[in-house]
Amino acid sequence: MPHIALPPEHIGIRGAMAFRPETARPLNDLVEILLAGPSTLSKGERELIATYVSSRNCTHFCASIHGAIAAAHLGGDEALVKQVKTDFTQADISLKLKALLVIAGKVQKDGKLVTAADVEAARNLEASDLEIHDTVLIAAAFCMYNRYVDGLGTVQPDDEALYRERGRMVAHNGYVHTSKEYLGKA
Repeated sequence: MPHIALPPEHIGIRGAMAFRPETARPLNDLVEILLAGPSTLSKGERELIATYVSSRNCTHFCASIHGAIAAAHLGGDEALVKQVKTDFTQADISLKLKALLVIAGKVQKDGKLVTAADVEAARNLEASDLEIHDTVLIAAAFCMYNRYVDGLGTVQPDDEALYRERGRMVAHNGYVHTSKEYLGKA
């Protein structure tokens, strides 16, 4: 049960954003840039970073929806998403992405835990400074998004089909367009 009167027709972060659309716009713009904008990391890889951080933060809504979006970008590979959540070191992903997930995991705990050696390891696997930057920002932003969702006690259903359907929609249309019902014109 939400801690404040959130619109009941919207679950997770969507309820919080619908409650205050003027803050929803910049939050959606940021996630659109980080996860769906131009990048040398694929949309699926960036969604896996968001999913991993959200999973470590135990935020069911964000881990589920971003996992579903990641799977949609990765040809429906839900098993890969689950493996990244549970033990990315064993997942069938690039060594570069594994190095970036090490950095993301440290940011999730405390940004000061990221070391020069962590960054050098990612660079040695051909991660660019922009990819390292965006990994840190995705991890930091998702800590904020996760705390927003959990701090308001938003509704976070267990229905995997709901997340799968919404995930395909966001993967196809992007964040801002998909959120037009509470953002106004997108």
